[in-house]
Amino acid sequence: CLATLIIMLVGDTYTLINYVSFINYLCYGVTIIGLIALRWKKPKIFRPIKVNLLIPITYLAFWAFLLIFSLYSEPIVCGVGLIIILTGVPVFFLGVYWRNKPKCVNRLIESMTCWGQKLCFVVYPQCGSAEEE
Repeated sequence: CLATLIIMLVGDTYTLINYVSFINYLCYGVTIIGLIALRWKKPKIFRPIKVNLLIPITYLAFWAFLLIFSLYSEPIVCGVGLIIILTGVPVFFLGVYWRNKPKCVNRLIESMTCWGQKLCFVVYPQCGSAEEE
């Protein structure tokens, strides 16, 4: 988010749209790969919607072509898009992977989550304990 704000302030909107488009298509493809992997590894789990595997495999073929073409035609934009994605790695390690965090770090993460929820109206804020309500 911080990297995107910096790029938005420094660069033009067209470049930002290119970065975000590359990131979106990369995430869509990885999601479809995950769908296919789960269909092979866990074929018995419940799925509310189940499509023929030909559809996601066809999508992946077109996705790979578009991604390779994007990497060939605009390598700088794709590289910056990958760097933007990689800025989330420290956040993952800080928030998810690191299990035995000190209480002050847990409180900081909880307050940032609550603040973000209130700011964006994404989830009903459940900050604090139940006694406060």
